[in-house]
Amino acid sequence: VSGRLAGLTPGMAGADIANLCNEAAIQAARREAESVTMADFEKATDRVIGGLESNKMISQEEKRIVAHHEAGHAVAGWFLEHADPLLKVTIVPRSSGALGFAQYLPREVFLRTQDQIMDTVCMALAGRAAEEIMFGNVTTGASDDLKRVTQMVYSTIQVYGMNKRVGQVAFPKDQNAMGGESKPYSDATAQVIDEEAKKVVDAAYQRTLDLLRDKKEDLMKVAELLIEKETITHDDVLSLIGERPFKGDKTYDDFIMARKETVIVDSDSDADADKESSEPNEGDNDNTGQVTPGVL
Repeated sequence: VSGRLAGLTPGMAGADIANLCNEAAIQAARREAESVTMADFEKATDRVIGGLESNKMISQEEKRIVAHHEAGHAVAGWFLEHADPLLKVTIVPRSSGALGFAQYLPREVFLRTQDQIMDTVCMALAGRAAEEIMFGNVTTGASDDLKRVTQMVYSTIQVYGMNKRVGQVAFPKDQNAMGGESKPYSDATAQVIDEEAKKVVDAAYQRTLDLLRDKKEDLMKVAELLIEKETITHDDVLSLIGERPFKGDKTYDDFIMARKETVIVDSDSDADADKESSEPNEGDNDNTGQVTPGVL
């Protein structure tokens, strides 16, 4: 349990994990269980990260759009080498206002290359790309994704010096700057930064469109399963579209191994329970192979 919990809580402080454990205990108490299981921790993680489930009613058309949007993120991340592996995706509305969200297993790294950042950008754009491919237009559902993309792309140019045209310079934002603070670069440089940012985002979006068009069948499979079940896990996606074509890191491999061990233990427990229920009690008549009167 500890290994899987560690995989579910990357970047969380001790207080956050304590809050999650408390929520898991509440989940177990609600179902009158004698102990807290991994399923309780997973439900608690959904509540802590995504917020409480909402009773918000959405139309079937909106549900289909949200399902394809989230499926776009999931499928793109599955086939992008440096994207974080998917853990769970849901289209259950949340009290925070989100109509769906996906949970990933971030790598424990402190340095990222430009290729790694661009794979993350493509995955963030995949929701909108899926809407365009499947419905021919886009919605406002990608607003948060676009904010993340804008921040990441401008950081590569302004902070990390990852743009050849701008060069090996850094213009980090002053967190203490007041309104009207002059920029540490000219208007001409600002225009170049904007032009390069747009060029990078346009190229990433086209790359994402090409990927999802190539994987359109997988996109439709994941979206239809989401519409049916509303919440799907890594294992569901694995059974639908196969294994990721890239070797996972140690954190990912440990998490998947822990899931397999849990499934095996659960299967053995169910088999033992079925065996016990099928064994006749002492003193029972052995009617094996006999027809019960009155049934024919």
